[in-house]
Amino acid sequence: MNPNPISLPRRHLLVGSGASLAAAGLASWSRGAAAAGEAVAPTGATAASKPLPPYVSWKDSSSMIVHSSSTIETRRSAFGTSVLTPAEQLYVRNNLPAPDASILADREAWEISIEGVKNPRTLTLSELKRMGLETTAMVLQCSGNGRGYFPSKPSGTPWQVGAAGCVVWSGVPVRRVAEALGGMAQGMAFMTGTGGEKLPEGLDPKSVIVERSVPAAAMADALLAWEMNGAPISLAHGGPLRLIVPGYTGVNNIKYVKRLAFTAQESDAKIMSHGYRISPPGGKGDPSQPSVQEMSVKSWINGPGTDGKPVAAGDAQIHGVAFGGLHPVAKVEVSVDGGKRWTQARLVGPDLGRYAWRQFVLAARLPAGSHTLVSRATDTAGNVQPEQRVENAGGYNNTSWADHAVKVSVA
Repeated sequence: MNPNPISLPRRHLLVGSGASLAAAGLASWSRGAAAAGEAVAPTGATAASKPLPPYVSWKDSSSMIVHSSSTIETRRSAFGTSVLTPAEQLYVRNNLPAPDASILADREAWEISIEGVKNPRTLTLSELKRMGLETTAMVLQCSGNGRGYFPSKPSGTPWQVGAAGCVVWSGVPVRRVAEALGGMAQGMAFMTGTGGEKLPEGLDPKSVIVERSVPAAAMADALLAWEMNGAPISLAHGGPLRLIVPGYTGVNNIKYVKRLAFTAQESDAKIMSHGYRISPPGGKGDPSQPSVQEMSVKSWINGPGTDGKPVAAGDAQIHGVAFGGLHPVAKVEVSVDGGKRWTQARLVGPDLGRYAWRQFVLAARLPAGSHTLVSRATDTAGNVQPEQRVENAGGYNNTSWADHAVKVSVA
């Protein structure tokens, strides 16, 4: 497997027939034009489901679970069997209300302040586009994905598996921007991104601003991205410009990024100092606790039977997705009896690099009855997906294979 993030030729992303996409295993991606902000009528909505908020009305409502206006999950059965997640099926998680859509009126004029370099300056998106270009496929996953399986019922959205997706970003490498401005200033240990959301009045900005710090070494593969899945990034997903940090949880991939600073210390914003910390059950976050940053090895099964419908007895193709966070996936094992016996599955589809997920499939014969399907991934560093979750107050980083099991009825 290629240990480095891929850099797909731009022409392969923006042109080509549906047949060529299908040949690459990317057919579902061709439906993502709505990411540019085009209005698409929702389909499959039911009277019992919450409607999609106006700023994401272009998404496929039949594929989504609307928890709130800022938390929208992909249905497990909607992931399909292609590697990439179409924009209209990708989850949404915003810590603050999305800015007004007027910020997309002139994308090229969007400005970002680059600090902590030898020659700090403010750059427009138009200027960034002249500084470099790379394309990276990666898993975008909310830190709380899998929170819904915690028996302690932590506060926050009860995500199951759908606060994740595998998408392609195009933009300028952060390292190129830093090099163009003279390189990092001495003693800078962190890369800190600041979002451009409008802050509520009357509050300390640091108490609400979306500002996160990651180790400066993450700059190596980070992007300042302006395209997702071959289209300009939508407002819902952070357009016109988003900081992308492959291998790190979603909150570290700053939307509407307006400031990128190399800093000696972590941000003192509340979302960094106290939010997204691995706190003991019943406790509160503080700077002494581990921050939710790098993702680790994880997998789950997407079919058959995840839509709640009975599965026909006989031959079945048990399929799902697996990823390693900072490491490529080495193998995936599948069990049809809740983890008592395991069989190695087959990785299928294109390998889009260390940060993307891999599709896996196991051909199995399922007799009539009830079966518990579960998957367990191992990455190239030898890390094995654990059976149990790590209990914590926020319900973060749930990689438990036991939690993600699927009970199916076979008739």
